[in-house]
Amino acid sequence: MDDTGEEEDEEEMEGGSELNAYSQEVITIHGEVDLVLEQLPEWVTAKPAKKNLLTVMDEAYIQPEPLGVVLIIGAWNYPFVLTMQPLIGAIAAGNAVIIKPSELSENTANILAKLLPQYLDQDLYVVAKGGIEETTELLKQRFDHILYTGSTAVGKIVMAAAAKHLTPVTLELGGKSPCYIDRDCDLDVACRRIAWGKYMNCGQTCIAPDYILCEPSLQSQIVQKIKETVKEFYGENIKESPDYERIINLRHFKRLLSLLEGQKIAFGGETDEATRYIAPTILTDVDPETKVMQEEIFGPILPIVPVKNADEAIKFINDREKPLAFYVFSHNNKAVYY
Repeated sequence: MDDTGEEEDEEEMEGGSELNAYSQEVITIHGEVDLVLEQLPEWVTAKPAKKNLLTVMDEAYIQPEPLGVVLIIGAWNYPFVLTMQPLIGAIAAGNAVIIKPSELSENTANILAKLLPQYLDQDLYVVAKGGIEETTELLKQRFDHILYTGSTAVGKIVMAAAAKHLTPVTLELGGKSPCYIDRDCDLDVACRRIAWGKYMNCGQTCIAPDYILCEPSLQSQIVQKIKETVKEFYGENIKESPDYERIINLRHFKRLLSLLEGQKIAFGGETDEATRYIAPTILTDVDPETKVMQEEIFGPILPIVPVKNADEAIKFINDREKPLAFYVFSHNNKAVYY
């Protein structure tokens, strides 16, 4: 996922999908709260510990207790759920929390800053708005735990700052999550699922399929089936669909455009800088050494890299950094559990 700190004058993403916002963020939080309410009595109860020769005469048990003060640095792509979900856990564990929402999702940051103080103790739960400067100052402080969702680059900064105080961290970062489509699979199902996961939130999801590995002969079928699915999801005029989002800001828009340079566009490719629109796009016969294969895409661009077979696909993945997710589509259990 990408960094939370950028120029403060860049605008928040417009044209977000109401359906996706509710289904991906609000419903998730409802489920999280229900889970905590159900499980919290068990979680906080002391549990007997197995005794050994040194403790045989003792009353030995494990008692969960709060860590102390927690810092939560939220992300911009799902700004509500990726801030509230760790907050629920931190509160359930009895911690005080400083919440730093992403400044790129300004509207969500403002809502959190307005609503949370109405329902939570303001001495224990504080919303700190701001950009890079404010986040940098926060990281200079000593916390008992830091949770960060974002890019690997910023994750290293967070971890380095935490190391000065030996503060434990929870990092939810990104990566290039591959899909392997085997010849022996239900291609309709595979393409439908990949299209949903890739183009939801305009590709700005940390576990979105990043690229496809398949035999060369499957490329044209995959392109056609994803094209048909995209039409079903978003209609003939994708740009006017209420369910198709936009790129968060101009910097990311231009970054994504640069990934298209020199590529063979089999589907999509239309863009509009004024609205930061990039159509669902598929690239074929992609060279693994090109720029689009060197970084997490985090946008609606789907490269297809031809491989000879499953063995070559496995080698391709193993030769690179570990992905956050890996999707296999095959009826062959040997290929799936290789």
